[in-house]
Amino acid sequence: MALLTQKSSNPAVNDYLNGVMEKLIQRNPGEHEFHQAVKEFMTSMIPVLERDPKYMEHNILERIVEPERMITFRVPWVDDSGKVRINRGFRVQFNSAIGPYKGGLRFHPSVNASIIKFLGFEQIFKNSLSGLPIGGGKGGSDFDPKGKSEGEIMRFTQSFMTELYKYIGPDEDVPAGDIGVGAREIGYMFGQYKRIVGGHQAGVLTGKGLTYGGSLVRTEATGYGCVYFVEEMLKSKGLSFEGSTVIVSGSGNVSIYAMEKAQQLGAKVVACSDSNGYVYDPQGINLDTVKRLKEVERRRIRDYVLEHPLAEYHEGFEGIWTIPCDIALPCATQNEISEASAKILVKNGVKAVGEGANMPSTLEAIDVFLDSGVLFGPAKAANAGGVSVSALEMSQNSMRYSWTFEEVDAKLHQIMKNIYNNSMAAAEEYGHPGNLVVGANIAGFLKVANAMIAHGVV
Repeated sequence: MALLTQKSSNPAVNDYLNGVMEKLIQRNPGEHEFHQAVKEFMTSMIPVLERDPKYMEHNILERIVEPERMITFRVPWVDDSGKVRINRGFRVQFNSAIGPYKGGLRFHPSVNASIIKFLGFEQIFKNSLSGLPIGGGKGGSDFDPKGKSEGEIMRFTQSFMTELYKYIGPDEDVPAGDIGVGAREIGYMFGQYKRIVGGHQAGVLTGKGLTYGGSLVRTEATGYGCVYFVEEMLKSKGLSFEGSTVIVSGSGNVSIYAMEKAQQLGAKVVACSDSNGYVYDPQGINLDTVKRLKEVERRRIRDYVLEHPLAEYHEGFEGIWTIPCDIALPCATQNEISEASAKILVKNGVKAVGEGANMPSTLEAIDVFLDSGVLFGPAKAANAGGVSVSALEMSQNSMRYSWTFEEVDAKLHQIMKNIYNNSMAAAEEYGHPGNLVVGANIAGFLKVANAMIAHGVV
């Protein structure tokens, strides 16, 4: 059964790839997001396997798509009315070939095994691309922090950590934040971990507050990193953010700081969104308003127009991609850009797309961008800024030392440049010049695969 649309001229390669994909679907039925992430990766492996069959001989692909460990657990907690609530917790420890498992925790009602596996799988290669010694992991819960009181969030996160602590540690598995998990939630989890284990193991979590082992630039890292990566893409074609019209989906941590950096580089950001809808401000988004609404008052993006009457609010977040722009930065969630939305973006003249979220474009949408000659930065490359600064936070914790904002920002900027250059070089070397999807997949894979071979069958 041919499961991959792209084929090799070598029948052995096709048989191997399709066999791995078929077995993965059988073993993980109904996990569509996980299937999607693996399928996108597999098509990039054709030139690698054609050139060097040792990866087939060692069966690296079947090994790399199977998590080393998948943990699922019950999270009981008591709400403000005294009612006992039950949520489900997850942690996937996907691959530790190049370092301890590293990846965020997501609290969102959509979280399930498929979501966690796709995120963990992507994390392997994202972490590899960073150039830092960290493996791939991910976790979270189907808990919804929206509408919960501070006390409810604290009790839930403490219960979550009461189980999770058994499986993590500074040299084993280092979680961080993701959707629904910010500094507040990390603080509660760190406090509970410290209470259970004893001592002050700062390196067990990243995204911590600055007063107890956090790093400067961590809050800004994913958004800044995405813009730094897109900046390199634009430079390759003699373009820049200066004078460009930009759309950024989402209005959370990644989105806010992608908007901030784009504005600092001279762009005009005209739209952002949340899960309910989007705002369009032809004069340019007032970032101070968005920061206050989302980071301080925790309100919906629709309230932006109450303070900026020339702006428009539209229900349904998908419509944001109908606004003409030069640069699109999807920074909200997976599969937010469909094939239809991609075609509208192309029709309206988009020049570059940088994925600030994890897998925000469907496979069909990616094909539209690549076939249309749009500069496309895939998530595992463009989204790597957050985990890179998380790894820098681990380094500072190990040294019992803190770098300045400027020092961390400079390191982040250089890491994103390196990811771009290494991805471009891999794409060129393996016969797909300019294709950053192929390049990022290959560059991320080779480092992990060679380490796995060196370790033997483990």
